[in-house]
Amino acid sequence: MDDRLFRNVMGSFATGVTVITTEVAKEVHGMTANAFMSVSLSPKLVAISIGEKANMHQFIKDSKQFAINILSSKQQNESKQFAGQLHSQTEIMFASYKGLPILEDALAVVTCELHSEHVVGDHTIFIGHVTGVKLEQKDPLLFSQGKYREIKELSE
Repeated sequence: MDDRLFRNVMGSFATGVTVITTEVAKEVHGMTANAFMSVSLSPKLVAISIGEKANMHQFIKDSKQFAINILSSKQQNESKQFAGQLHSQTEIMFASYKGLPILEDALAVVTCELHSEHVVGDHTIFIGHVTGVKLEQKDPLLFSQGKYREIKELSE
């Protein structure tokens, strides 16, 4: 099976966009990711998938906690910055919620303590025990087929 075709097929699944944040030795770290899902309501658990070569992989292992910032439609630049796609870096101001750094204008935030981790191929699935949630009334930032997208109402 061709790797490019596999990536294109996986990329055709529209997802929201998140920035995973954590803090290690008083330094904030963030990474754009769309591999995020709810796992359980009781107990409240979520999962993120991080590549073993990503810096965030070790940061989560060290901090044992993380925040998932679900981006709003107005946060495309933040997504690009934390994905390393911008040539010049803008200084990001972080707020604090439940002891973790978060993006202030996010659509939603989920804070977690590390529950467990599972190495699967070249990624680790980190399961987080949810310690807090925040939600704002905003439209989400979406990503599909290599492009950012917005929600459009369909006529019936």
